[in-house]
Amino acid sequence: MNYKKYKSYPVMDFSERTWPSKKIEKAPIWCSVDLRDGNQALPVPMGVEQKIEMFKMLQDMGYKEIEIGFPSASDTEYKFLRRLIEENIINDDVTVQVLTQAREHLIEKTFEALKGAKKAIVHVYNSTSTLQRKVVFNKDKKEILDIAVEGAKLLKELAQKYTGTDFVFEYSPESFTGTEIDYALEVCEAVLDVWQPTKEKKAILNLPATVEMATPNLYADQVEWFAKNLKNREAVLISVHAHNDRGTSVAATELALLAGADRVEGTLFGNGERTGNVDMLTVALNLFSQGIDPEIEFDNIDHIIDVYKRTTGMTVHERHPYAGDLVFTAFSGSHQDAIKKGLKKYQEEKPEFWEVPYLPIDPADLGRKYEAIIRINSQSGKGGVAFILEEEFGFKLPKGMHPEVSKPVQEVTDNTGKELTPNEIFEIFKKEFLNITVPLELIKVKVFSEDADDSNVSIEGEIKYNGVQKTIHGNGNGPISAFYHGLQKEGLVGYKLIAYDEHAISDGENAEAAAYIQLEDEISGKRHYGAGTDRNINKASIKALISAINRF
Repeated sequence: MNYKKYKSYPVMDFSERTWPSKKIEKAPIWCSVDLRDGNQALPVPMGVEQKIEMFKMLQDMGYKEIEIGFPSASDTEYKFLRRLIEENIINDDVTVQVLTQAREHLIEKTFEALKGAKKAIVHVYNSTSTLQRKVVFNKDKKEILDIAVEGAKLLKELAQKYTGTDFVFEYSPESFTGTEIDYALEVCEAVLDVWQPTKEKKAILNLPATVEMATPNLYADQVEWFAKNLKNREAVLISVHAHNDRGTSVAATELALLAGADRVEGTLFGNGERTGNVDMLTVALNLFSQGIDPEIEFDNIDHIIDVYKRTTGMTVHERHPYAGDLVFTAFSGSHQDAIKKGLKKYQEEKPEFWEVPYLPIDPADLGRKYEAIIRINSQSGKGGVAFILEEEFGFKLPKGMHPEVSKPVQEVTDNTGKELTPNEIFEIFKKEFLNITVPLELIKVKVFSEDADDSNVSIEGEIKYNGVQKTIHGNGNGPISAFYHGLQKEGLVGYKLIAYDEHAISDGENAEAAAYIQLEDEISGKRHYGAGTDRNINKASIKALISAINRF
């Protein structure tokens, strides 16, 4: 790999920067460019109906500015804009944005397409970068500046002609990050001199990282330098539009907001040319995770993903921040245990702030469910299996039982190399621990209490051991003790009771109880758990005792 064919991006001499010590405290103005920048990057661009479905969803999410396309560039985009206007699809509080190159016939067609719109941002651009001036246009700085100024003049002229629309003007020096910073400022100020924006009627200057060329801190330096040196700053909204060629567009955007940017253009899930645009969902939910209202709704993220997939034909990666199928899933045993404990503590204590290990936000805030958080494969631990059994099936295993239950699950995942579903895990639990009837089986039992406090109990029961049915009688200080003594009389047991737990699995008159018993073999010292369920807690306990015996 010939790395010497590349040169490093120049570093600005800007010691006056203040952004490193600042904090983002509110959401920026958001502008979705899914229907333009995102659409033009699709292998198969969206049709009009798909665009309308996407537009409606973006409105429902709360976007107030939506770039709908390049109406002068294709018949599809022109018809789409006309449908939005003529069928009154645009909400009163939403402004559509259209893009046009700084060329006379394209600008005129753009205004024609906007006729009848209540509010519109007309976004005009031309490339100012050193490379494109030299390679693409073969023009000098003055010629490029003149293109921008002529385009700005035409916008102002046509806005006066189409008086029924409230127009806002936006200008982009395309490839801003590839343009000399002082020249980019010069071109932008020449455009503003034409438009004469005010504090009440602002213009938008968009500073696109059309190609991401350097580390995010350098983009922040450029944005802050530009904002500090711009004349009449209070009459301008500074917008950023980061691409993801270096994989750092989210960081670049966040640092640009620290540096003074007011507005962000981007797409859902980062769809866009090459490696994509900045992912607006990630930036917004990063704010959300810091206790800042993102002013965009993501509480039904699965619906957003469904519409996105259907309209764009694209997919969302399983590890995509916040949105991927696996981002709220833990396979590692230690992670599973920490999540399980964290969720339990959060649900019990209901603290003011969300704090659960490994989960930066509550999946429920995005419409996701807790059941999907922990999944079981060969990397999983004892805590994960216990979590599944409790969350999915109501079995609150005592902590000492966790390693014993996870062992047969681990054996299956090791042998198959596959992830197990909750039902598959439960089947293993039932087979190995729950209501085990071989070789010892309970046929029936009656419990008699001789004292009000159940301190003196006798039982009468029928069991089957290795196919032979027997009647047993026993006494003790509780049902388990009495049944155990009945088994002893028949010479069937030689164990010591180590632990006992019980709980209700469900509520109501038909609720079942679950019991867990751990026994120790008096000769070998080995210990085993057994579990039992029944609508009667005494029978559930006896079944747990039998299950534990049968596991030796």
